[in-house]
Amino acid sequence: QYVIWGWDPLMQQGKLLGVMKVLVSLFVSPLLGFWVGFAIHRIGRRMLAGARPTANTTLRRLQFVTAAGLAFSHGANDAQKSMGMLTLVLLLGGFIPKFEVPFWVMLACAIAITLGILSGGWRIVRTLGFAIYRVRPLHAFDSQLTSAILILSASYLGAPVSTTHVVATSIMGIGYSERPRAVRWKKAKDIGKTWLYTIPASAITAIVIYAIAKVVIG
Repeated sequence: QYVIWGWDPLMQQGKLLGVMKVLVSLFVSPLLGFWVGFAIHRIGRRMLAGARPTANTTLRRLQFVTAAGLAFSHGANDAQKSMGMLTLVLLLGGFIPKFEVPFWVMLACAIAITLGILSGGWRIVRTLGFAIYRVRPLHAFDSQLTSAILILSASYLGAPVSTTHVVATSIMGIGYSERPRAVRWKKAKDIGKTWLYTIPASAITAIVIYAIAKVVIG
């Protein structure tokens, strides 16, 4: 009774609240990543039709901007989830008077997400860059631009999304718009299965941990 599922507001008023807002955001954002990436890459290819190979140098330089935008959007969405949970725990524990994220929580989450990317993120980058579709400068630029736009938009709307999901599907959409047969759909299917397993697995793990903690603490 304490969980705000959001089913009734969605059915009766068409409003996204609670759990439904989270689930809809997570499932819709990869679809948008695919088709927005598809469209942006089509536009990019037409704009660069007949361009010289030196255009790749310009695209690589522009990626400093798009990569920075993607990094900012990553922190503006993914990091907020951890910050929100930590702040909620602090509030419920009586350590802070109101729901306001302390600076040290912001700093801790920023450091944690940075260390996580530095320590194991390269494996994900390798999968996204080579295992789904062979990424070239234009592909990387379009994927970063697509992902930054969508994730920042989601952050503005208060919708939690996954940066990895959006980036991965944007690359799939870019590959599909260029050479559909060159996209490694088997790898894409494996990634999709992992996403579907993660949500119920996380819920079950949380239930088990809560049950154990309740017994131990009493």
